[in-house]
Amino acid sequence: MRSIWRHLHLLTCDGQRRVIPDAAIVTLGDTIVWVGAAKDVPARFSENTDRVIELAGRWVTPGLIDCHTHLVFGGQRAAEFARHTAGTSYADIAREGGGILNTVRATRGATVEQLVRQSEPRLRALLQEGVTTVEIKSGYGLDFDSERRMLLAARALGERLPVTVVTSLLAAHATPPEFAGRPDDYIDTICSEWIPRFADPHPNPLPLAREREQSPHPNPLPLARERELLVDAVDAYCDSIAFTAAQCDRLFTAAKSFGWHVRLHAEQISNIGGSQVAARHGALACDHLEYATEADAAALARAGTVAVLLPVAYYVLADPQLPPLDAFRRHGVPMAIASDANPGSAPGASLLTAMNMARRLFGMTSAEVLDGVTRNAARALGLGGRHGQIAPGFRADFAAWSIATPDELGYWIGYNPCSLVVRDGEVVLERDA
Repeated sequence: MRSIWRHLHLLTCDGQRRVIPDAAIVTLGDTIVWVGAAKDVPARFSENTDRVIELAGRWVTPGLIDCHTHLVFGGQRAAEFARHTAGTSYADIAREGGGILNTVRATRGATVEQLVRQSEPRLRALLQEGVTTVEIKSGYGLDFDSERRMLLAARALGERLPVTVVTSLLAAHATPPEFAGRPDDYIDTICSEWIPRFADPHPNPLPLAREREQSPHPNPLPLARERELLVDAVDAYCDSIAFTAAQCDRLFTAAKSFGWHVRLHAEQISNIGGSQVAARHGALACDHLEYATEADAAALARAGTVAVLLPVAYYVLADPQLPPLDAFRRHGVPMAIASDANPGSAPGASLLTAMNMARRLFGMTSAEVLDGVTRNAARALGLGGRHGQIAPGFRADFAAWSIATPDELGYWIGYNPCSLVVRDGEVVLERDA
């Protein structure tokens, strides 16, 4: 179906950051085929179209992309948040066996269906904020079956809601209790056993079939999910309370031998060389980066790796160390912004809040923040050729905003001005704003 979307003001988020007042977009099915001023719509489109959609003067951006989330998990960690606010550090809680391992206990006890039910409201909240693409990590299972259930739940969420879901295998998130004191053995297990199994598109479908039979949901988990690759990229956590640079290097070598992209959590609470590992492996993204250095920025720039900044975690953990934004700017490191939605260091599911915090806490400009949740976020997921811009050949994913100026994106707190969401050329959400 060919559609013309008109009576809108457009932020293309392409390399020129074009702003087009009184613009029009022409889509054919799920693809954008023309963008420009409304008065310049070619006659071949205006005379041969199936529908015209009026957007009443709203601002339009690409659909937002949340490129770093831990959206699927069991339970919550409100008691730990109370300890944070009383002065106990994130690292101390983790060393006591809390933190990530606390969520592991709850997640291991959940079925795929239970994980989907718990996570769906969080993904729906992001969709209502104009998010059309989201990355979801595993990492709260830390055994093969539990990690697999998390990834199945992530794929199922992409079936139930009109959001493109990209998955990351984050088995190297923490050392599980079974490997206490033996992180090298755990990394070896992931490399030699789990990665080859996740690379096999034909695992045993029977466990999922049993869950499907027991599901009360009117749209139960499709068996086809079990027969598709569950992993889009491999992630790891490189820090003083997680894994060493050498361990992450071994993991990335194994992942790349199966053709997977890699990305890394690094320099969140210390610097043990994670950014350098990410750069050597040409990682799509390196995330957190509060303790990154000038040399790290230069290495990431040479590798073309996106720096994904996570201001909600920075706010919750109250660490005074800011990411080196000036170094990233000097070296031309592309910067993305993400919600980091997770039960510990970023307990929420609001990319708009992350955008506000990036502006207020990190001093980023409106343009940097918008690039960070569109074009650069797409690049961080390996989707830069089709997502994150409003330009011919790109996916027809966009959001309409009831705002007066673009500066209102990343300005409001507790108010959502997104009034319409389009995915694959179809309106998937409309709300008052």
